[in-house]
Amino acid sequence: MTTEEKVVYWVGLSDYDLETAEGMMQIKKYLYVAFMCHQTIEKIFKAAYTQHKENTPPFVHKLSYIAREGGFLENFSEEQIEFIDQLEPLNIKTRYPDYKKELVKRLTPTICQEIINKTKKLQQWTKENLLSKR
Repeated sequence: MTTEEKVVYWVGLSDYDLETAEGMMQIKKYLYVAFMCHQTIEKIFKAAYTQHKENTPPFVHKLSYIAREGGFLENFSEEQIEFIDQLEPLNIKTRYPDYKKELVKRLTPTICQEIINKTKKLQQWTKENLLSKR
């Protein structure tokens, strides 16, 4: 697979995960809205990593680590970094029972819609600013 094919692969997975997050929102599965938004950003970051490094992204889920190792963390605004920090623990916390209970209480429809909106915005920004040379 060429680097470009790998980038296209990651972008496709990111788009699919965003659609899944929106589907979970429609059926009120808020925990999975949060999880899929994390996955959306993780995969678009892995696309950017692949393009920038021309290498396989690390087998990790920590968004800031992927962006830092990919050499593009410094490209994000403070607001974007705050959102990345908000999303980052959702990958782990949705997987463990004690955290799930806590999250279910906090993930209201309003909060989840805000997470989806910010995810769409960050994903699109990443496509336009970090993958625009495709």
